Amino acid sequence: MSSSRPLRLLVITYYWPPSGGAGVQRCLKFVKHLGHFNVEPTVITVAVDQATYPVLDESLLAEVPPAVRVIRTKTSEPFESYKKLTGRAVPYGGFANEGKPGLMQKALRFVRGNLFIPDPRRGWNRHALAAVEKLLAAGEQFDAVLTSSPPHSTQLIGLTLKRRHGLRWLADMRDPWTDIYYYKDLHHTPLASWLDARYERQVLTQADAVLVTSPETKRLFSAKLPELPAAKFHVLPNGYDESDFCQPSQPPTDCLCITHTGTITELYHISRLLEAVAACAVAYPDVPLRLRFVGQVSAQLRGQIERAGLLPLTEFIPFVPHDKSVEYLLGASALLMAIPDVPRNFGILPGKVFEYLAASKPILCVGPAGSDADNLLRECGAGQALPYEDLALMRETLEALVAQWRVNPNLDLPVASHARYSRRALAGKLAALV
Repeated sequence: MSSSRPLRLLVITYYWPPSGGAGVQRCLKFVKHLGHFNVEPTVITVAVDQATYPVLDESLLAEVPPAVRVIRTKTSEPFESYKKLTGRAVPYGGFANEGKPGLMQKALRFVRGNLFIPDPRRGWNRHALAAVEKLLAAGEQFDAVLTSSPPHSTQLIGLTLKRRHGLRWLADMRDPWTDIYYYKDLHHTPLASWLDARYERQVLTQADAVLVTSPETKRLFSAKLPELPAAKFHVLPNGYDESDFCQPSQPPTDCLCITHTGTITELYHISRLLEAVAACAVAYPDVPLRLRFVGQVSAQLRGQIERAGLLPLTEFIPFVPHDKSVEYLLGASALLMAIPDVPRNFGILPGKVFEYLAASKPILCVGPAGSDADNLLRECGAGQALPYEDLALMRETLEALVAQWRVNPNLDLPVASHARYSRRALAGKLAALV
């Protein structure tokens, strides 16, 4: 670590522990490791008692370094009204927990898409800005500010700070904005779409650097504004934290257990894979096959599992804290990942794939060939994409695992080729941009 003055980075993120789920991991892990690279982060986030998190994970609070200053603010959001009107919890990304929308859900999506632009969490912005202004008024100086989204309204905080104070601004875009796969479900009017796209262009244009999680997302944003220098866009993928994987791998010896962690719905189009699992269960009765889903599973997908005759072989486990989720990864024979079967899905690179790689298990990835996820798995020798309708390839892949399991129930991969995706290594790349 250099003896020079630490660089001071202001991190502005809505999702922060005790928020759970995938969205909180990126900023948390950056902040956890930036100190090793002579960067001193200060975090601006929302007050716990006012935040609207889809899930909670209190265990993540222990990962925040004690020396890191975390400033929590009030917020003003409409989600209490949403819960009263619908009787439902705050929607997951992509409305994964809403199921088939009724008239009320459709109406509320229209309201959300047209009255709250870019999103309903924009009500937090003025509170976060006030907290930053207070720091600056007290004479504090920062070498850069990082705004992380979604919610993409957070990027408008960075836009305001850039215009007011000329701070170096890193816009961290975990997902696409107006090209996200569920964007059409918000029923934007032409005026709302124009305004949202205008915000997106302003952020991409005025940020000093735009951080994205996959090569395809970089291509997507670059194509929107080809006049911008390519050097403005930086691919910093999600990763895995080495300290999360200190415990030993413990694959089961009594069954071939295929595990999925996180949210999954019918949009992920794993129906053919379910057919292949069912066929293998019949063809190879001496190798007990098991499916395990840890986290949110839509009712429609549960119906697909039932129709495939796989309910007796399937275990459903509700959301668990992150450390427990890692235990399930290490206790699997192989891991299931799926890319949503939606337009422009070649750049979808779920954060979980890096933790899957860190678990050193074979990965069954249902998704498009040639995608960023496919290229990553091939690069690391962990598998390949299984196109949604390629039943033959799915069956062939499963039969190869069955044959290996018969020889040795431990299917763990022998070579670790994913070290460059450790959270610490990625924090070093971020530090170089501050």
